[in-house]
Amino acid sequence: MANMAQAVRMALHYAEEHLGVTDIFGEDVGPPLGGVFTATQGLKTAWNTPLDERGIIGMAIGLAMAGGKPVAEIQFVDYIFNTIDLLKVAGNTCWATHGDWNLPMVVKTPVGSGIRGSLYHSHSFDATATHIPGWKIVIPSNPLDAYGLMISACQEINPVMYLEPKALLRIKGEERIPGEPDNDKQLSKMIDAPLGDRSQWKPQWPELEAYAVPIGKGKVVRAGSQVTVVSYGRTLPLCKKAADDLAAEGVDAEVIDMRTLWPYDWELIKGSVEKTGRVLYVNEDTEVTNFGEHLVRRTVEELFYKLMAPPRLLAGKFIPGIGLADALEMASVPQQGDITAAIRMLAGEQP
Repeated sequence: MANMAQAVRMALHYAEEHLGVTDIFGEDVGPPLGGVFTATQGLKTAWNTPLDERGIIGMAIGLAMAGGKPVAEIQFVDYIFNTIDLLKVAGNTCWATHGDWNLPMVVKTPVGSGIRGSLYHSHSFDATATHIPGWKIVIPSNPLDAYGLMISACQEINPVMYLEPKALLRIKGEERIPGEPDNDKQLSKMIDAPLGDRSQWKPQWPELEAYAVPIGKGKVVRAGSQVTVVSYGRTLPLCKKAADDLAAEGVDAEVIDMRTLWPYDWELIKGSVEKTGRVLYVNEDTEVTNFGEHLVRRTVEELFYKLMAPPRLLAGKFIPGIGLADALEMASVPQQGDITAAIRMLAGEQP
């Protein structure tokens, strides 16, 4: 099975061959590195930029306005914050021009903890991204969704923010990418650049097939009846594992993968909460002005009389950064045990 970095790479190859993507660029995105997480190795339209995040976003806006279809990468999301004003320009262009101008651009960037990246390589961007109207925002939790969401993003006519959970980029999926060979080692030999001299290397792409995950559609990854758990990105697999483990205790949790933060699948969440009467929202962004707080507010406003217990949010600590030491990182953002305990407690609350 492909890992998430390989899935993103294959989707971008499909997009430049079939969906009109004209430029894939960013810091170290082109040869010889092909991205710090190898997600752009071997792509024919990939090229390197200076270490200038504002220049990267500005170039993407210009290319999209000029008729191109760019995919720009910010190497780590921690360095996207100095481009907020440009992201706002990109987001409001279609609205401000009454639909006369579209910006078919994708900005991809690795987010979150999980690689011991410390203060400058561990930020989340969930809540900040959802504060910028005009962008669609996606975040996969597995390689197949990563492939399908990137293909959908490259078909949009206005900006899409593609958030890659860096802790999952090396994790293999449980379902094959359409067209992916059955042999994992064969896939690696075909599309992974060798160590050392790469000057003569060219990838041998499999015959990839179209597979799009609709933007705005979540997915029930585990059906349940007692409590709803809503998550995305790095924490989604942890929620699924916690729910599976708690089944042995008689706790039947339903787990929803949002996949898209905007526009999000409220009808899916609503239907689940109406069924279970309890909901836990889980992500690793800082807990103050967290996107999950918006979901809690909407849950209370629209589903108050369906609830058997107050809706809960489990999120990252409100601290300026994440420490380098294992203990500091793990104490800063939700871990497996935290999620298990939160689900168990919520399921046990009486109305």
